[in-house]
Amino acid sequence: MDEKRDRLKESGRQLAVSWALCAVCLLGHVSHIFVTKASWTHVFHSVGFHLSLSLFTLLGPGRQLIHDGVKSLFKGAPNMNTLVGLGALSSFAVSSLAALLPKLGWKAFFEEPIMLIAFVLLGRNLEQRAKIKAASDMTGLLSVLPTKARLVVNGDAKDLSSIVEVPCSSLTVGDQIVVLPGDRVPADGTVRAGRSAIDESSFTGEPLPVTKLPGSQVSAGSINLNGTLTIEVKRPGGETAMGDIVRLVEEAQSREAPVQRLADKVSGHFTYGVMAISAATFMFWSMFGTRILPAALNQGNPVSLALQLSCSVLVVACPCALGLATPTAVLVGTSLGATRGLLLRGGNVLEKFSMVNSVVFDKTGTLTIGRPVVTKVVSLGGMEITGSQLKPNAMWSEVEVLKLAAGVESNTIHPVGKAIVEAARAASCTNVKVTDGTFIEEPGSGAVATIENKVVSVGTLDWIRRHGVCENPFQEVEDIKNQSVVYVGVDNTLAGLIYFEDQIRDDARHVVESLSSQGINVYMLSGDRKKTAEYVASLVGIPKEKVLSGVKPHEKKKFISELQKDQNIVAMVGDGINDAAALAESHVGVAMGEGVGAASDVSSIVLMGNRLSQVLDALELSRLTMKTVKQNLWWAFAYNILEFYCQQPGPY
Repeated sequence: MDEKRDRLKESGRQLAVSWALCAVCLLGHVSHIFVTKASWTHVFHSVGFHLSLSLFTLLGPGRQLIHDGVKSLFKGAPNMNTLVGLGALSSFAVSSLAALLPKLGWKAFFEEPIMLIAFVLLGRNLEQRAKIKAASDMTGLLSVLPTKARLVVNGDAKDLSSIVEVPCSSLTVGDQIVVLPGDRVPADGTVRAGRSAIDESSFTGEPLPVTKLPGSQVSAGSINLNGTLTIEVKRPGGETAMGDIVRLVEEAQSREAPVQRLADKVSGHFTYGVMAISAATFMFWSMFGTRILPAALNQGNPVSLALQLSCSVLVVACPCALGLATPTAVLVGTSLGATRGLLLRGGNVLEKFSMVNSVVFDKTGTLTIGRPVVTKVVSLGGMEITGSQLKPNAMWSEVEVLKLAAGVESNTIHPVGKAIVEAARAASCTNVKVTDGTFIEEPGSGAVATIENKVVSVGTLDWIRRHGVCENPFQEVEDIKNQSVVYVGVDNTLAGLIYFEDQIRDDARHVVESLSSQGINVYMLSGDRKKTAEYVASLVGIPKEKVLSGVKPHEKKKFISELQKDQNIVAMVGDGINDAAALAESHVGVAMGEGVGAASDVSSIVLMGNRLSQVLDALELSRLTMKTVKQNLWWAFAYNILEFYCQQPGPY
């Protein structure tokens, strides 16, 4: 990033020098209008002065641009710089001949290379600024890491006096740190004491928290939800998994995507065309042009006229029209995208996206909403224990089961608990309160509390059994594919079940089907289990052979690279930290608007409306914009052809 900023500063200096020379050149013309008797003004009118300005421009601000253009020409891959170089060098050569050999009767145009270089450098400087603004400086990624850690200095984590706050950068391997509920883990390590649920969704794609026990591994940046953990540091600072992701992103951003700009392609063909026309013009007028049109030869000889006209062809090939064709259309396209809730970074994003033939979706938070949602509540009617007998008890309805469960879960920050509370709120059944001092929660198991003199336990089957609930052996629990279940017990009764899942976005299937119908290959990557990933893929219409599950961030990036090797133009759509490297690696990274900042930072397009259907909007906009660009390029091409015609002398 620092290297890019240094290049921008150098570009700014060249731009300033170029426009200063341009201003001096214009001063000579303005002095003709404002007549003054000052003796020094004649300097601005001298041919030698303008020749010096033009030469200084070519050797100074324009040197690198012209060098690149000539180098590209010799490599057989001319680009826009080649056209600029041809125009600038040709106009300087013709003007120099006119100045050194006045008998030729040619006109000198030393201003053209000065003005041309100034405007081209202005455009390049603006383009560099846009690229730097679009590129990530990793602040979004690194912002998920805490700056402070609670270090255990005397070996006893239970003694508060032995815990001190230190900068995370000072942690070393083997340090013992304490992570409280709600904190982010400051370093990769191993749990030595405690039990808690950890939210790792941004790293693994798993929407539900993972229970961590002594011996479990934790990653820096993950969120500790509801228990206190003592962790032994294994990988601090830049050695963490987050540090690996940052390096992957920087590596991907340091490489240019292998997509050649349309304007450069057109410029390459146009360059050869201009050179061919120039050569044909010289041959025509030197051999027999003056015989067909003798009036064209006012003075001199046919060779002199042929040289003048062939050079004029190169001079009028100035790529101003070609150079403006793309940015004007892109400016309108990006502005229109903003009105549709699309944040487009960089002028070439629309061009790349219009050529995409492969789209890769993340699962959690992209094709799904990224959080658990209650899908079904089942009342078991209850089974009451009387002596050694199980007797039916039909006192619990589905609404009552949900209401009691929500009463308990209103005291937790676990995502499943929040989902139950939201479902109860939607059903207008949240007017129950937990008796003070009765709420108990065990990370990874569940919670229990007293409500209206009833002991209500919510969690795993083992959890409610530990609180006196007897499972109903006669009730067959429905197995809903790929949905998780929470058991609800009231006193010694199994009252009901609550099913939940990470819900598919409403527009996910429509988007996948629309892309597939346009001949675009659609893939899905997920850090989740194979069974869950393939189930979600089947719901949205992605074949299981195009699904990759259980993948880590570097594996996602590798998958994108493999697709690109097969000449695919790849777009990646994601929302999490674990998607950042793949988003940066792809030709076009598309981030969900409500995803983590790290994903947005490295993406080319951000869907501010957080709707998956905006992918289709962006694709349509990119294609319309490129259609306009191509029309503009053809008109610019026609304009230059007309200029060539006007350069040819006639009997007039």
